[in-house]
Amino acid sequence: MSDQSSEKQPQDEAVEAEINQAPTEDQTIESNELAAETSALLEQIQQLEATVQESKEAVLRAHAETENVRRRAERDVQNAHKYALEGFVESLLPIIDSLEQGLAQPAETDEAKALKEGMELTLKIFTDTLAKKNIEQLDPIGEAFNPERHEAMSMQENPEFDANAVIAVFQKGYLLNGRVIRPARVVVNKGKPANIDEKV
Repeated sequence: MSDQSSEKQPQDEAVEAEINQAPTEDQTIESNELAAETSALLEQIQQLEATVQESKEAVLRAHAETENVRRRAERDVQNAHKYALEGFVESLLPIIDSLEQGLAQPAETDEAKALKEGMELTLKIFTDTLAKKNIEQLDPIGEAFNPERHEAMSMQENPEFDANAVIAVFQKGYLLNGRVIRPARVVVNKGKPANIDEKV
């Protein structure tokens, strides 16, 4: 009997080990629940990661928009400072025009000559003051017509100038920091260029 009992022991142990290793119904249900819970948690993690990514992108967009608004505001302030004089200068231009027209008239008497000298001095002070504030006078005689800076009042033929050159100025133009306040009103040459080779 001792032989039989010793033979049964290893077999019994093997059967017991198999029984212990085989999942019970409770263990199977528990592992299925764990798998479902794990799957749900992984799905939540993915959703949270997507939400975090969307939030990061929204923050970056908001930051970029804020920077754009800040830059735009800075540029607007700079332009406001740069061109603040425009309206004031426009109101001074008729005075300068009047002084120039007065100086264009002949001075026949000593009194008129003295008055003309005073007007010249006044005009010089005006133009020097404007130059200090980056206001530039446009007197484009001989220059090529530029529609951004000149306003053509008429066209005439003049063989001394190239075609489309400014041959006379009715009214000078003005720039403020490179921007046209008033275009120069000009007469443009409609003739052939002065240097055309007749043999061609």
